[in-house]
Amino acid sequence: MTSHHIEDPFLLDFLAGKIFAYPTEAVYGLGCDPDNEQAVLKLLALKQRDVKKGLILVADNYSQLLPYVDDSAIKMTKRTEIFSSWPGPITWLLPKAKNTPAWLTGASDFIAVRVSAHPVIKDLCVRANKPLVSTSANTTGHSAAMSVSQVQTYFSNQVVVVDGSLGGAQSPSKIRHGHSGQTIRDN
Repeated sequence: MTSHHIEDPFLLDFLAGKIFAYPTEAVYGLGCDPDNEQAVLKLLALKQRDVKKGLILVADNYSQLLPYVDDSAIKMTKRTEIFSSWPGPITWLLPKAKNTPAWLTGASDFIAVRVSAHPVIKDLCVRANKPLVSTSANTTGHSAAMSVSQVQTYFSNQVVVVDGSLGGAQSPSKIRHGHSGQTIRDN
């Protein structure tokens, strides 16, 4: 009996540690496999971003984030507010799981996570069966890419571009602290 296995080009590139540029709710994002340290460090080098700053993980659903989040450390008084904001353009800083790598969290005891409603992000996360690193597609000090041509201007052939449309939001996701509720980024 012969088994036919169809290879997913995205998944092959993802597993090979490639960096992706993909549409998000507001801007093009850069992403990769959050568990591949070499891929994350390559992404940070492309962006000229310090690893100490940490990165956002974006997922199709909360269960994809559980390996990276200490769910039991999320305050009961905040759970409804956090989970009712998803899927949507709010990133929450939640307590990191014990084994969450420092290349994702930087110097923080928290990890930035978001459950997205964007169809391209949802599709990529389902295909990868895990969250993606998500950071704006630009180099430090430059505005985020709003088109494939801007992505190519910034990164030429160093990233794999995923087709799709931006989600129509006017600004990147709001970032809020999961313990205090304080807004960290509101733009």
